[in-house]
Amino acid sequence: MSALVDVRQLSVSYRSGEHVNQAVRTLSFAIAQGETVAIVGESGSGKSTLANAILGLLPDNAQINARQLWVDGNDLTHANERQKRSLRGRTVGLVPQDPMVSLNPTLRIGQQIAEALILAKGKRYPAVDADIVALLQQVGIDKPVLRARQYPHELSGGMRQRVLIAIALAGNPRLIIADEPTSALDVTVQRKILDHLQYLVSERGISLLIITHDLGVAADRADRILVMQQGELVEQGPPHQILGAPQHDYTRALIAAAPAFARRRAPLARIDPAQPPILSLQNVGKTFALPKVKGEDSTFVALEGLNLQVYSGQTLAIVGESGSGKSTALRIALGLEKPTQGRVWFEQQDVTDLSWRDFRPLRQRLQLVQQNPFAALDPRFTVFESIVEPLVSFGLLKGQALEQAARELIARVHLPVSYLDRLPRELSGGQCQRVAIARALALKPDVLLLDEPVSALDVSVQAHILDLLEELQREIGVAYVLVSHDLSVVANFAHEVLVLRNGRVVEQGSVERIFTQPASDYTRELIAAIPGRQVTATAA
Repeated sequence: MSALVDVRQLSVSYRSGEHVNQAVRTLSFAIAQGETVAIVGESGSGKSTLANAILGLLPDNAQINARQLWVDGNDLTHANERQKRSLRGRTVGLVPQDPMVSLNPTLRIGQQIAEALILAKGKRYPAVDADIVALLQQVGIDKPVLRARQYPHELSGGMRQRVLIAIALAGNPRLIIADEPTSALDVTVQRKILDHLQYLVSERGISLLIITHDLGVAADRADRILVMQQGELVEQGPPHQILGAPQHDYTRALIAAAPAFARRRAPLARIDPAQPPILSLQNVGKTFALPKVKGEDSTFVALEGLNLQVYSGQTLAIVGESGSGKSTALRIALGLEKPTQGRVWFEQQDVTDLSWRDFRPLRQRLQLVQQNPFAALDPRFTVFESIVEPLVSFGLLKGQALEQAARELIARVHLPVSYLDRLPRELSGGQCQRVAIARALALKPDVLLLDEPVSALDVSVQAHILDLLEELQREIGVAYVLVSHDLSVVANFAHEVLVLRNGRVVEQGSVERIFTQPASDYTRELIAAIPGRQVTATAA
């Protein structure tokens, strides 16, 4: 066979009792040796089901029908478990999405790579320790001997993802399947991981199948893009064709929703100089004490000399990599952390030294929308109970007035009133995030702090949530402080941008100035790492 993977008329369905869910429908495609193919589509489009079919990892309740499903000359449609197992690791390697879920927290990194090596070689062999170090070096991890002795929680997110790549490479596979390999990583770390995967493809001549909901990543990295919708392949072709002349309405909708290809938001009307900021942090610093270890620093400076102002109706974005101090700044603004130095002002009132009890009334006007909508909602509460919780907590409404407020709030975030009786598990991620926004709006706040509000969502759902937030800002004049590692979201949603690095402000200014005339090398590096920019720059 000329193709490494050849799929013809593949259909996969899942049976649950009497219910049958058709996950993949009559799908046909091939992957050549050395080719990089990206599959894009929203949650439920069948991307992961397709990957599991190639890996032979479909669950027992899955029924697979295919005229052909060949992987490296092996027919998987009639293969038994032993034959499928012989392909996993040796022919097909997998880089899973979440390294904290995929890595065993109780085993050292070296032990986990050793498991994969021993499975591939068939037995323990004398050179296993040297191979562990060699694999860690291949995936670009510094101090490989030290890292092999560490546990997953002692590594950064980017390092953990590299360890998963090392495990996938242990069997010297001919195909690597990368399932959303960078969705939770900073743009610069994301770029380094994808650069390294591309280097391995060219160096080893292996094939790469990237599964992603990020059209920008697919456009930058793939030789060919497959677009899936509800289990069907709606379009495929090279990136310039998919982006430049999309044939299917769904592809056009994905491109329109992708922040990397969207138009930048209109600038904010000029702020009245006489209007004071609603929230202000003045020369704020935060230092944390560390456990005493001989020869190491006893303190960690999380923030230093931070100045920011937020005005009504304005969106200020704080960007930077993990560890830059973004979340610490939000916690100080919320009164959940006391700054080591500097002052916090809310509506011309110094709130820096307020006690928990004194700060509580201000929390009616300062609300938070968290990153993970499923974790932010109590799984035992109905949507109604979640939305009215702040009103009940502050004793503002009860009875009929409370029910009316819940109906108005859920309508404001464009969800049906019938959803008030549902539990979070009965909603999608985007619907849960709308409920979280409705709850944050219940107290009619002046400022909403948005902590990565769309990072866990599909691009089209992201677009709907951002459109909703923009609509709310126009209607009620609420101010937003947006913390995000996704600069394409920031470019399309914010008015002002503040760039943090290692707790210090690198630069600050209007979104137009920061993205068109960045003054700092670090900002330029962040902007250059935005997925999709290679294609948009070429098109321009």
